[in-house]
Amino acid sequence: MRKVLFLAAIGLLTIVLVMSDHVFPPPSAPDRETRTAVVALGDSTMSGEGAGRYEDGTDGEEGGNWCHRSRDAEIMKISFQADFRFNLACSGANSDKLRTEQLPRLREIAGSHQVTAVVVAIGANDDPRFSEILNKCFEGWGKRSDCTSSVAPEWTKRVRRMVPKVENTLNAIRQTLRDSGYLDSSYQLVVQSYAAPVSPKMPQSLQNLSGCPLRTADLEWVVEEAVPELSNGLRAAAGKVNARFLDLARAGEGHEACVGGSKPETEWFTRLSVDWDGLRDQRRASHALQESFHPNARGHAQVARCLSEFLASDKRDGACLPKLDGTLGLNTEG
Repeated sequence: MRKVLFLAAIGLLTIVLVMSDHVFPPPSAPDRETRTAVVALGDSTMSGEGAGRYEDGTDGEEGGNWCHRSRDAEIMKISFQADFRFNLACSGANSDKLRTEQLPRLREIAGSHQVTAVVVAIGANDDPRFSEILNKCFEGWGKRSDCTSSVAPEWTKRVRRMVPKVENTLNAIRQTLRDSGYLDSSYQLVVQSYAAPVSPKMPQSLQNLSGCPLRTADLEWVVEEAVPELSNGLRAAAGKVNARFLDLARAGEGHEACVGGSKPETEWFTRLSVDWDGLRDQRRASHALQESFHPNARGHAQVARCLSEFLASDKRDGACLPKLDGTLGLNTEG
């Protein structure tokens, strides 16, 4: 009889192992279900670089932490049914740093809260090195030479090399939550692309150190080629892990840095921003231009509007586009 019961128990255990997605998940906090959370992961466009009001300890004060996590970052402004909002993104992060520095914290949050959405912006600091290209364009303006002629021919290759790195990172996010007892279907995983922060439509009077020292040919390449191709690469990575994709490539149209001319309050991106006090401090000097050409607080508020609409929808893909009333809205018609 004992042998029969033993064999029956073994059979039952086998069924559990075969049928269950997550066998014996690690124990979570008893009240995890009562504390819902949305989590932001990624780089400067998600952390809130350029929006100001940075969290204590993320503005270079402690151990060289320059994550610039803003209290006005988009994740803090969304309309979403979650009790807590966690911004783990860090300025300058690439895929490797997201996995090694942000995922351990995500694991902690997933154990103590019920994560209902994870929003990710990553990839630009991998092979594309987009901020580096803008810096070269700035240098090119000073030398009166274009910066994109050397980059444009290899841009497609850079984006292609980025795709598997982002895919691996998204898989690591999935696995982190699986290890915490989550089903893939129990939360939203949203991959967000990048908006063009500048435009060739800016007044020539501001194509200098008083606004946006960038040459028109370089601006055209950024808007017409670089940013759309980067978005397409991120869309491909999102599709490979069954994540949702929110395209921001055209989100800033009409509100890019310097486009507002004499009305900078209409812009959603920072112009050339110099921390003059930081330039006099050896520890801060290398970060004195860090906020330049990033979404400002107004930009983050507008992206938050669109992201909120997207999180509330059931569409796999969406795009943020400026509306006639001057706000940013969601388009899901392709």
